[in-house]
Order: sequence, then C-alpha cells, then structure tokens
Amino acid sequence: MIKRIILDVLVPNKISIIDFAEKLASMKGIDAVNITVKEIDAETETLIVIIEGDNINYKAVSDLIEKMGGVIHSIDQVVAGNRVINIPKDIITETR
Repeated sequence: MIKRIILDVLVPNKISIIDFAEKLASMKGIDAVNITVKEIDAETETLIVIIEGDNINYKAVSDLIEKMGGVIHSIDQVVAGNRVINIPKDIITETR
C-alpha cells in the first residue's frame, strides 16, 4: 500500500490549485495533499504534488490528474508499506 507519493505535474494555468488539491484530498485513501507551484509560464504551471494517506490508489490519482487536464512528468518519490520512511539527511546532502 502506498503511503506517500510525490509527483511533478504539468497543468494548464486555468486550473485552480485550490480546487485541484481539494479534489485530490477528497479521494478514498488520501489523508493530505500539498501542492507547490514550481514554475509558471504563459499557458501552464509545473506543480510539485505531495500526497499522503493510508492506501493511495495511484491509478485513480493519475486518472483524476488527466481528467483535469494535467500530465504527470515524473514520479519523484514513492513510500509504500506499513509506515513512512523519510530519506536520511546525509543522503539528501550527497545528492545536492
């Protein structure tokens, strides 16, 4: 079962990130959603979408994003299992 997923998502800038977050947060198995705008251009926005929950259905999330006009550029992190494991700080430092 997926507990956390971090996605890089491109959406048309006509989409409200508030509505986008509320729709994701209302899905079964999702407890929290954090959306951060990474980049804006004339017609699109690049978003970092962090989703946490007890049993995230990636296919349902992907389908909703596509239905709203978005495209998933990449899956940047997935945490699965019975608990959340955070990345150790020394590994984060090495990758920068």
